[in-house]
Amino acid sequence: MKLRIDKLLGNLGYGTRSQLKKEIKTGCLTVNSKTVKDSSIIVDTDVDQITYHGETIKYIKYIYLMMNKPQGVISATEDYHCSKTVIDLLDDFNKNFEPFPVGRLDKDTEGLLILTNNGKFAHNMLSPRKHVDKTYFAYVEGKLTDNDVKAFADGVTFLDDGYKTMPSKLEIIKSNDISECRITIKEGKFHQVKRMFEAVDKRVIYLRRLSMGPISLDDDLELGEYRELDDKEMQLIEEYL
Repeated sequence: MKLRIDKLLGNLGYGTRSQLKKEIKTGCLTVNSKTVKDSSIIVDTDVDQITYHGETIKYIKYIYLMMNKPQGVISATEDYHCSKTVIDLLDDFNKNFEPFPVGRLDKDTEGLLILTNNGKFAHNMLSPRKHVDKTYFAYVEGKLTDNDVKAFADGVTFLDDGYKTMPSKLEIIKSNDISECRITIKEGKFHQVKRMFEAVDKRVIYLRRLSMGPISLDDDLELGEYRELDDKEMQLIEEYL
């Protein structure tokens, strides 16, 4: 891929364009073993050998992040009402890649959120044709019964617009005035889990996404923390899709 050297180094977190311009003028950059002092030169990342302050530079095109999204944060790249977004939780290095959330979690929903700058990857993860499983843990007002399990397995009909969902899996952990459960769906309709429980006369009071396809939330990630997907996880996704 061909791009300006300051854009490449900036994306990799080596500084702003103005900072890089000053640094490169000192002779700290080499391209194919030749010192370069022009920060606007175009390099070919597939061919050129680049070093910066003696460090070999490897081009990264795509980034894949796992985040433990906290409540109160919008699953978007920006919000016109000045709410905090998941992008605000990233450091400057990752922001340089201009990642975006793969799908969304409601503002009051916690848990697994994947972010990337690879549009094709995001499309495949969200495509209805792929039927990517999404599993959630929920606290629900009202006692859950086997009838609810069957209703979810058959597909429930939303009260507001009459849409009938695809079959889903409801696992009851505890049934009481406040019930605990896991639910696995294959769609991503607006407020889907909440609307599904409303269809069986229940109300979600806490929701946390546990997994998406073959990727499960890392238990070591605190709310608001994130990390890159590792090679094993990327391989699992490739095989899954």
